[in-house]
Amino acid sequence: MSQSFLDQCRALLGEAHVLHEEADMAPFLRDWRGRFTGRALAVLRPGSVEEVAAVVRVCAAARVPIVPQGGNTGLVLGSVPDASGTAVVLSLARLNKVRHVDAINRTMTVDAGCILQQVQEAAAAQCCLFPLSLAAEGSCTIGGNLSTNAGGTAVLRYGNTRELCLGLEVVTPQGAVWNGLRGLRKDNTGYDLRDLFIGAEGTLGIITGAVLKLYPQPKACITALVALASPHDALRLLSLMQDRCGASLTGFELMSAFCLQLVAKHFPALPQPFPEPHAQYVLLELSSSESEAHAVALLEGAVGAALEAGIAEDAAVAASVAQSLGLWQLREHIPLAQAADGKNIKHDISLPVSRIAEFIADTEPLLQQAFPGCQLVCFGHLGDGNLHFNVAPPQGISNEEFLANQDAVNRVVHDNVTAFNGSISAEHGIGALKRDELARYKSPVELSMMRAIKTALDPLGIMNPGKILG
Repeated sequence: MSQSFLDQCRALLGEAHVLHEEADMAPFLRDWRGRFTGRALAVLRPGSVEEVAAVVRVCAAARVPIVPQGGNTGLVLGSVPDASGTAVVLSLARLNKVRHVDAINRTMTVDAGCILQQVQEAAAAQCCLFPLSLAAEGSCTIGGNLSTNAGGTAVLRYGNTRELCLGLEVVTPQGAVWNGLRGLRKDNTGYDLRDLFIGAEGTLGIITGAVLKLYPQPKACITALVALASPHDALRLLSLMQDRCGASLTGFELMSAFCLQLVAKHFPALPQPFPEPHAQYVLLELSSSESEAHAVALLEGAVGAALEAGIAEDAAVAASVAQSLGLWQLREHIPLAQAADGKNIKHDISLPVSRIAEFIADTEPLLQQAFPGCQLVCFGHLGDGNLHFNVAPPQGISNEEFLANQDAVNRVVHDNVTAFNGSISAEHGIGALKRDELARYKSPVELSMMRAIKTALDPLGIMNPGKILG
């Protein structure tokens, strides 16, 4: 069957776009963190929506599972196949065109394989803004962003990817094409199919195109790094900034002292704005539709009020674009510094914003009690309640020895997340890595409804099997 199936794929896509040699397939089979390598029957690289649909029909007829893949930058094993070797990886990389920009409607229609940075640049060329921004924007794709409902640094002002999408084009598990590429802000004509596919991680169908929201470009963006004594003070600062700046506050990132120590250790050329260390830091950004002078006055007034009220201990306001980029590099290099320092157990969690400080204060002692000497790397998008609550091994403990405790570490963190009415996945998705955790923490009613949707849309179970639901 395999040879006959591959011959059909070659007839549809051409020999060059059906990869089956191990060396050719390798980059598509290994997850971004380098911790897992799956196996595949082949890697298929369609070049159009029609080719995607045709390949899916062939896979459905042969009962061959499909793993859709964008930039393969995910962190939860959602875009790589398992070890069985029975599935094909369907890469959307060749679907990479910006189809249309409607500057008056403030929309852009794009292929799912467009790189996020490409979309940002295409929007800027039309004097517009596509505000989704995250560390992998130079390699992640819009299809992947939509499939995981990616977040990033501007969620506080603009929302997750779901809020940035008006319409989708999707190839169903039967190989039909649903064209929902309508750039409408209001469309109350039944079930919202768009929202069903966003965040589904390719388990219900393959996103091939999207209509994205655009915004006016701000006249100025001003950045500041604020030093604080505690996460509680960070929440006080957030309230103050929101009260004084309103929707102009576009970014509010929390970073612990240990995070910046790691960055300084592995990237010493990056700026260190304060002569003395502080327990916590917040990187905040204001955008103004009026002028740079307005943004500077707004930010300096708010930061000054925080210093006078004893909320903040110190502050550094970027005086140039270069200084602003330097401050953002401190935040964006935290994951790179972690990777350079060794393995760690990652948690992408969300909590009610008001309870974040309490959660951190409650959970760190629990981890220290269970794993003495472990090191907490806590940072993230405080403004929207999303923390990257990562746990690194104690000094002198090997990575392998510590990673053997991953399930036990997860239990401490995820049990407490649930106790605080939070979520075990904020923006990374579930994939295969968190599948069993989802089954543990989702209610039977929720899981039953999710399985009913999966069965209704994908009765053969060929779409990204083993992801989200077991």
